[in-house]
Amino acid sequence: MAGETGRKSLADVVFERMQKAIKSGAYRSDERLPTEHDLAAEFEVSRPVVREALKRLRDQGLIYSRQGAGSFVRSIGLKEPLGFGQLQNVSDLLNCYEFRLTMEPEAAACAAERHGPETLASIANALELMRDATNRLSHREDADFQFHLAIAKASENPYFSTAMEALKDHIAAGMRFHGVSVKREASGLTRVFGEHADIFEAIRNRNTEKARDLMRHHLLGSRERLFERRRPDQESVA
Repeated sequence: MAGETGRKSLADVVFERMQKAIKSGAYRSDERLPTEHDLAAEFEVSRPVVREALKRLRDQGLIYSRQGAGSFVRSIGLKEPLGFGQLQNVSDLLNCYEFRLTMEPEAAACAAERHGPETLASIANALELMRDATNRLSHREDADFQFHLAIAKASENPYFSTAMEALKDHIAAGMRFHGVSVKREASGLTRVFGEHADIFEAIRNRNTEKARDLMRHHLLGSRERLFERRRPDQESVA
């Protein structure tokens, strides 16, 4: 059983890397993929691992097979990763928070219901980075983003994690400004870390409703702390 789990983890890695390569246009439409042998050598995994990753790519409609000829990239009409353009002003940040409030609480609820040992460990690792920064009276927006992204991945719904990754620059900007705002008061960093820790505990305990409510409360609090209850003018955030 342990071998199966390890092999599945490697298949996930190969699948995700090939998925990103295909969606970014690294392979042309109808281009033949390297053989299983060559892919196994490239990723330093076994051929069964590659075979499982290719099966998942076929199931998602990203590649197709020709008998005796190998696997080929399917035309998907998307040559660049999903994106939302440049962050222009404070209103963009408000809109980003509004969107996150519709998405992340549900992702947290799904993560509470569906997380496995590896995805839970990813959330815990990001939380530990945040704990270390908090103890040093600092804020790490990279660890903050990884925490939220790890929750989206633990939801086992790729639409959540894809949207989070596409919004990375927008979210990171909000987290950076939020980090500055919470450091204005002595207990700010500790309180915000506590919010993240509570979300993690709810997910670990598979309490879906609590995870959903805590994530929503955290995002609302973050927005309020950042904007101090005022709708800002259309000022630049660059």
